[in-house]
Amino acid sequence: MVELWFAIASVMLATYVVLDGFDFGAGALHLFVAKTNQERRQVLAAIGPYWDGNEVWLLASGGVLFLAFPRVLASGLSGFYLAIFLVLWMLIFRGISIEFRSQLAQPLWRAAWDGIFAVSSSVLPVLFGAAIGNLVRGLPVREDGWFSLALFTDFSAENPVGLLDWYTVSAGVFALAALAAHGATFLVWKTDGPVHDRSRRAAKVLYGVVGALWPLLTIATFAVNPAMLAALPARPLALVAIATAIGGLAAVVLGLRKGRDLPAFLGSCAFLVGMLAATAACMFPVMLRSVTDPAWSLTAYNSSVATESLWIALRWWGIGLPLAVLYFYIVFRLHRGKAVAATGHDGY
Repeated sequence: MVELWFAIASVMLATYVVLDGFDFGAGALHLFVAKTNQERRQVLAAIGPYWDGNEVWLLASGGVLFLAFPRVLASGLSGFYLAIFLVLWMLIFRGISIEFRSQLAQPLWRAAWDGIFAVSSSVLPVLFGAAIGNLVRGLPVREDGWFSLALFTDFSAENPVGLLDWYTVSAGVFALAALAAHGATFLVWKTDGPVHDRSRRAAKVLYGVVGALWPLLTIATFAVNPAMLAALPARPLALVAIATAIGGLAAVVLGLRKGRDLPAFLGSCAFLVGMLAATAACMFPVMLRSVTDPAWSLTAYNSSVATESLWIALRWWGIGLPLAVLYFYIVFRLHRGKAVAATGHDGY
């Protein structure tokens, strides 16, 4: 049961990255792929029906940790206090900029909110990527299960570690490139005209960057956490996940080359899911790795609630997940086809 809930937590996080990731990517790119007011409204129209629902998966991921692994959630919220506040402010700025930018027909007003939207959408992938980098590298978890992090120490990725070092920053940069590429494939699928053409060019360039950075980040991961990659040959699920990521990259390349927009976007989804699944499979059962003493790490086994509670939670999760999937199916079905920019004060 503990293994199942570790997998559920991983699935929920991967779902959030895939869904809110294309929002982040579209926002980070929109100043480059959309030049006029109507083109930028087209980008907002493309993500408008989805972005707020996508963010709920972040809350759902936290809910899964609260239900199944409360020690991990409590320690993580305390240790990542500064980073979490930065994430919350960026999410707030994104939401406000989406809702406010078309309320006044003033160029300066719109330009200001467009800039805030682009900056917040770019910072969020870096923060989330750095957070995952911290989990992979390890944290100064003490014997009592708690930890605290400075913003940075000596930037060396060795104890004493901080929130930012060469490895976590590298993970953040990779996350920004990957989610920007993901957002570009989404815009290729959901837009037409100049925005579609520019997004296609951006997707080709960005996935070239992602393909170049991926092996470099893998080498860096081996340097900071050799045990993680050493476990790879004995983890069949990790090998399947890596194959999924490679297949996703191939689908993106072929889809963009042949003008098959939806397969390219689905390939991008598969790439992100494969990478995250491989990471989770290699790290299991560790959830918060201690660089002070590996015996002090918080794992799925020493941080889970009682098995009876996990069974009860599984029944409710089995009811809630199909409803969430049905909601997203309906939303994507209702808004199928290319996005059309609103006019006047209507819509985004």
